[in-house]
Amino acid sequence: MATREVTVPTVPLNSDVAMPALGLGTWTMTDAEAARTIPLAARLGYRMIDTATYYRNERGVGEGIRRSHVPRAEFFIVTKLTGRDHGYDRAMRGFEESLARLGVDYLDLYMIHWPLPMRDRYVDTWRALVQLRADGRVRAIGVSNFTPEHVDRIVAETDVVPAVNQIQLNPRVTQPASRAHAARRGIVVQAWQPLCLGGSLLTEPVIRIIARCHGRTPAQVVLRWHIEHGLVPIPKSAHEERLASNIDVFDLRLTPEDHTLISELDGTEIAVDPTTTEVD
Repeated sequence: MATREVTVPTVPLNSDVAMPALGLGTWTMTDAEAARTIPLAARLGYRMIDTATYYRNERGVGEGIRRSHVPRAEFFIVTKLTGRDHGYDRAMRGFEESLARLGVDYLDLYMIHWPLPMRDRYVDTWRALVQLRADGRVRAIGVSNFTPEHVDRIVAETDVVPAVNQIQLNPRVTQPASRAHAARRGIVVQAWQPLCLGGSLLTEPVIRIIARCHGRTPAQVVLRWHIEHGLVPIPKSAHEERLASNIDVFDLRLTPEDHTLISELDGTEIAVDPTTTEVD
């Protein structure tokens, strides 16, 4: 486990921005929990903090960033536009409201949280994000839970490729079609719930065996699996020991045999269908 600050490497985005290769997820954190956790995470080396309007903790995230006493410019702050703010004008207002809650004057990455194709407003919403980037209010723009078809449509209608697509991804749900499409488009893939809901992936016998062989934790094995596949995981934890363990993966190397064993987990979990999911 890391006992000192870890320097997290970065990955380049298509907007000439460098993004940390691992970040802190905050889904299910309350404002108070986020404000308490982020300073702990910052001391360990976390710089990318992922939140969303839907999480209802942007105020706590902003407070945690301020309490960390790390300069704002060193953080990579990510938030996501909620469903009720789809559409050009509403997206612009939603962005301003997120900035106000976070207490910052720009974002490093702003994303559309869900495509909501049944409402058919995600293209106009994307146009708003394109304008925000052009205005210098956002350093990079992306999408979350978009299928290749959704991505292709916004690119066809705006000629702007997302820098990031954040999707459900872990050794049980490997999303090969979305990953191959992202690679062709030059899009970086972030993985939400990389350890599965509630960390359920960590009890898999094969993961535990590999962890014992390396003298590491199951979570470290899974997070390293993501990194070695070119994915950017954003694990959530509010516990200092787990925060320290999760970031301490950059000197771990999995073997080809490890990857073969882990690949056997693929397909053992059903992926969320973003074409039917409606989230406000």
